[in-house]
Amino acid sequence: MVGMRGEGRPAGHDRSRGNDGRAFWRLAAIAGVLLLATGASAAERGNTAANTSSAGFPVASDARLGGDETRTRLIVDVSQQIKVHAFTLADPYRVVLDLPQLVFQFPAGTGESGRGLVKAFRYGLVMPGGSRMVIDTKGPVRIDKVFVLDPIDHQPARIVIDFTASDRAAFMRTLALESRRERLPEPTKPEHDGAKAADSRPLVMLDPGHGGIDNGTRAASGEQEKTIVLEFAQLLREKLEKTGKYRIAMTRSDDRFIPLAERVRMARAQSAALFISIHADALARQEGEARGAAVYTLSETATDDEAARLAEAENKADVIAGVDLSAEPNDIADILIDLAQRETKHFSVHFAKTLLRELKTSARLHKNPSKSAGFRVLKAPDVPSVLLELGYVTSRQDLKLLVSDTWRARVADSVVQAVDGFFGAQVAGQSTSSGNN
Repeated sequence: MVGMRGEGRPAGHDRSRGNDGRAFWRLAAIAGVLLLATGASAAERGNTAANTSSAGFPVASDARLGGDETRTRLIVDVSQQIKVHAFTLADPYRVVLDLPQLVFQFPAGTGESGRGLVKAFRYGLVMPGGSRMVIDTKGPVRIDKVFVLDPIDHQPARIVIDFTASDRAAFMRTLALESRRERLPEPTKPEHDGAKAADSRPLVMLDPGHGGIDNGTRAASGEQEKTIVLEFAQLLREKLEKTGKYRIAMTRSDDRFIPLAERVRMARAQSAALFISIHADALARQEGEARGAAVYTLSETATDDEAARLAEAENKADVIAGVDLSAEPNDIADILIDLAQRETKHFSVHFAKTLLRELKTSARLHKNPSKSAGFRVLKAPDVPSVLLELGYVTSRQDLKLLVSDTWRARVADSVVQAVDGFFGAQVAGQSTSSGNN
């Protein structure tokens, strides 16, 4: 799937396409020149891309589209030659590029609009050592060529992917032939520390929603949910650790994508005693306005239409990163059955009530703050789990609070109080036992 310098160059490329093919490449070349002319000079781009990031990873400095509704080309400037793997997914139609870990330094707004066969595209870290670009297409397409050009004459290296319009039947045949084994490997499993394993303190797993390629909701002013909830989770972690009562783990501590099923597996693998997933909601303009925090527990039946909408939106997070949810193992069905276990459900509801009681003292609550819906991320059968919606990024009042250090500290203190209340009897019992030994 990867070509080297000289492969696929527009000059003399694919003569069998005749006049239409030559016309397309002339159009693509003109579009590329115009796009380059509107930004930095070629030399400036080459000098920028020639540098790797401070973390030592290659830098992706720009991306642009050329072509029309018949044939479209995406070009990505990178600081060095890299390996690329491309594949397609259906429903919705997407082209996915799996890449080594990159630092994306694209101009603001890159990927938010499309051209030709492309509606838009997203990009980000999906696992340690791996990045991904997901290209949303207007319909079924066929990947024609994928190659990487060497840097030359102060120009950066370039990833080039060409795709053409197709029909659904041909698209699905191609999809069926692609080897699943060549797709992105499973995220790395959490490492177990023998010293921590001997620690009898309960482990609280904090789950900042979204991350990497999945931005979550976005405020009109540009703030992204993935950043808001990560910063809150990091603050909450510090406050919980300062109590000395708990071990704390996080599903992600940086801007990376973690599939929903992996978040559940991480909680179970580390025998978490409590799982708190942290999010920030949004409403479309036509849906009116809403404010305030809410706490969700798992239920196969949503408490209201808003809870059902939110669960559906959150559960689609894996689709954003090009993960085929239909490939989920059958044990997901077993998990749904196991969730009927009364003890886990009882503890989840108990913590949710405790959390809401504490949040009343520090945050404005939603008009219906106690809700339930079928969130995949809450489906560990043996770990009490809740999903905390801190507020709405579409509300100016809520957004002002969500980015306020003072407000976040106050709310984090309330969550700590709720965790203390939830574990109070158990921790006290452990302390008494230790004192008697």
